Amino acid sequence: MSKNFREQRIGETQINNQGLKMTIIEYRNNMDIDIQFEDGTILRHKSYCKFKNQHNIVNYNYPTVCGVGYVGYGDYDVTENGKHTDAYTRWKNCLTRVYKSKQEAYKDCFVCEEWLCFQNFAKWYEENYYKVNNEIMCLDKDILYKGNKVYSPETCIIVPERINLLFVKNKEYRNGYPIGVVPSKNKGKFKGQVNYFNKTISKEFDNINDAFNFYKINKERIIKEVADEYKDLIPQKLYDAMYEYKVEIND
Repeated sequence: MSKNFREQRIGETQINNQGLKMTIIEYRNNMDIDIQFEDGTILRHKSYCKFKNQHNIVNYNYPTVCGVGYVGYGDYDVTENGKHTDAYTRWKNCLTRVYKSKQEAYKDCFVCEEWLCFQNFAKWYEENYYKVNNEIMCLDKDILYKGNKVYSPETCIIVPERINLLFVKNKEYRNGYPIGVVPSKNKGKFKGQVNYFNKTISKEFDNINDAFNFYKINKERIIKEVADEYKDLIPQKLYDAMYEYKVEIND
């Protein structure tokens, strides 16, 4: 192929199936071209035929999940044996909760810039994932740093679902009462109530503060007991965070 012909094709543009403009920046032959997207992403050694027909020319640095998350380029696949990998599912669910959910628990939350790229999240997930017997494992952002609003490598940890459920606050269902306090059927009375593992501990009081303190004492005790139960099965930093956890009236 003549030099002039190659030069004619360099600079040629096309719109891929994502709606993104791509430009040929190097043309060695019909089966070996380099393409650049407007965001700077370069794909090398593609075929001119696929470029012209937009087939399989995808920019994995383009956000496709909730308008912010992108797959990126690296060692981690999105699918395996025709199904989404566990890492991808966790990553996508995390982004969906933060950027699509209207639940109170995710208000003002965000995912760190590093984790907007699936490749980075998948690497962290592979390095930090573990199993506890046959329990469901969860990605948690609240236990290590109470009140935390960011999903990041520093603030998140993998936890057994049984532990994770101990820290669910259900603020939107409390009708303005402090955590662990519910109105009694007896007028003017309040119950401090701890629900855990299909069990309930409760006691009636004359005022909200006493009801809350009952909840606080018992909730913190239960968290420590569960921490001891899992001591040899969970990361030390999770165990320590559970032991140091304090229930507050504005939780």
